[in-house]
Amino acid sequence: MAPSQLAIVGAGPRGVGVLERLSANAAELLGPAGLVVHLIDPFPPGAGRIWRYEQSPLLRMNSMAEDVTMFTDDTVTMDGPVRTGPSLWQWAQEVRAGRIRYDVPEDLRDELAALRGTSFPTRRLASAYLDWVYRHVLAGLAPGIEVVEHRTRATRIDDTRVWLDGVDEPLDVDVVVLAVGHLDAEPGSGERELAEFADAHGLAYYPAGYTADVDYQHVTPGEPVLVRGFGLAFVDLMLLLTEGRGGRFEERSGGLVYRPSGAEPVLHIGSRRGVPYHAKPGYRLQGSALRLPRFFGPERVAELLARDRHLDFRADVWPHVAKELAWGYYSELFTGHPSRVLMSFEDFSRCFADFAWDSAEMRALVRRAVPAEEDRLDLERLDRPLAGLRFETAEEFGKHLRSYVEADLARRADPAYSADLGAFMALLSAYQQMPALTASGALNVSDVDGWWHGFFSYYASGPPPRRLHELLALHQAGVVSFLGADVSISLSPEGFVASSGSFPGSVTARTLIEARLPAPSVSRASDGLLAQLRGAGELAEEHVRDLPSGRISTRVSDGRLLDAAGRPQPRRFALGPHTSARSAAAFTRPRTNGPSFRQNDAAAREILRLVG
Repeated sequence: MAPSQLAIVGAGPRGVGVLERLSANAAELLGPAGLVVHLIDPFPPGAGRIWRYEQSPLLRMNSMAEDVTMFTDDTVTMDGPVRTGPSLWQWAQEVRAGRIRYDVPEDLRDELAALRGTSFPTRRLASAYLDWVYRHVLAGLAPGIEVVEHRTRATRIDDTRVWLDGVDEPLDVDVVVLAVGHLDAEPGSGERELAEFADAHGLAYYPAGYTADVDYQHVTPGEPVLVRGFGLAFVDLMLLLTEGRGGRFEERSGGLVYRPSGAEPVLHIGSRRGVPYHAKPGYRLQGSALRLPRFFGPERVAELLARDRHLDFRADVWPHVAKELAWGYYSELFTGHPSRVLMSFEDFSRCFADFAWDSAEMRALVRRAVPAEEDRLDLERLDRPLAGLRFETAEEFGKHLRSYVEADLARRADPAYSADLGAFMALLSAYQQMPALTASGALNVSDVDGWWHGFFSYYASGPPPRRLHELLALHQAGVVSFLGADVSISLSPEGFVASSGSFPGSVTARTLIEARLPAPSVSRASDGLLAQLRGAGELAEEHVRDLPSGRISTRVSDGRLLDAAGRPQPRRFALGPHTSARSAAAFTRPRTNGPSFRQNDAAAREILRLVG
């Protein structure tokens, strides 16, 4: 009997994660004929495109080495067996000790030697870890599974045939998994308008894209450049256009100093909030283990869905999410820093549980128990720190923003404020509950994919602290200036004109860069394979309450691809952040019941049942 054939399109962390789960579940579910897995990706297996080694050594992960793993553990709620393995930090320790044999590239050896659990690794070192993970999975493949690599693109899927770029004959397969990661998209209507204006007036416009793949060589030294976006894409852009052009950061007694090379442009940065993402915390929890989820877990989600009506995110969901964040925050404050509160945690938690979020009773409880205002959690101020503030000049605003960033760095470095990490952990917990709500169709996904995802990224997915120190050094050197909040762009024959709600006046530049990833959009996906499947009605854009989300429509329980009529396709699956499952990342923190692990396991078990 011939073995079954499976095509996994995308051999990055998600594709390799599915392969690992296929191997883990094979003893229980794989039939005697066996399975051939075709891994299809023009980029190296394991790392894939985003984490490939061939990118700037300046670019780093925004996660600490101890917070990155590709292996399941006993916290993962799945039907398949656990197969443990090292986190990136544990792997580095084992390689250094010689217990894991891996030929680390020469230009990574100094970084590997200096790495700590709280270090933020370069993407190149992450690439090495992911390469080792892939090799480790291959070495431990279950009997009956064979892997064939195809270092090219899949261009078309017809029935059971997968056509590959540059290959005359298609692969004839039984099952297809799309593990395509983030969706590159053609510019939307607003971006097209800006691009057409730029073409007509000799200006330069860079639409949203993955920063490491965009060619910025035509951005000239000394020219003013408008940048929209203050998140992780901006951080990459900032480094590529400064240190990446020969500038140097130097440690001085007064802090970090930037020495320009003269090749840098002048970056004018603004966004909706007008501030950068919060730096990652540099400490661990000081108090008792957090009990999460507490107020926004599966039982609360089930209760919300049992209302059998359309839910409003702000009115129905956010109060429970906010209470969960506050629970994480105050749990750590009371147990980790008892000298700063005036009530026992037992008494506080009993009252806290009884009061509705942001009620007069809850506000009074917090004032009574937490005397220092800086120790109280203010989610509204946290979300919009510049709200209601207006400055007379750009210089005055710049001074304020410097103080804001300096305060954020100080707070994120001082374990006295570890309550912020309690809220951080509660936010991660709450994020894991959202897919069940969005999959139900009861919730407007624009709220979840828009404000909620943005708030999560801003608070919990910010850069390493070093990057904000570099931002301040660049500002001090005159290479960066701040535009403020609620930035708007108007058009003039002289260029793009940026103004904000933070101070009067405007900045005109002949170059505008969108420093963000494209929003997911099946209808505008630039990938030829996705466009072909959509055109054939075999891949559809998710609609929730009759509104398109831009994501690939899948069945959340097992990742099955839904066609244009909403029917599950029995032999096609799609997994990743831009599917209905909305997983935050391909890898996750150890011991946090990572959604990607659960999704990979469920899909792998369904695939093995199909192939018998």
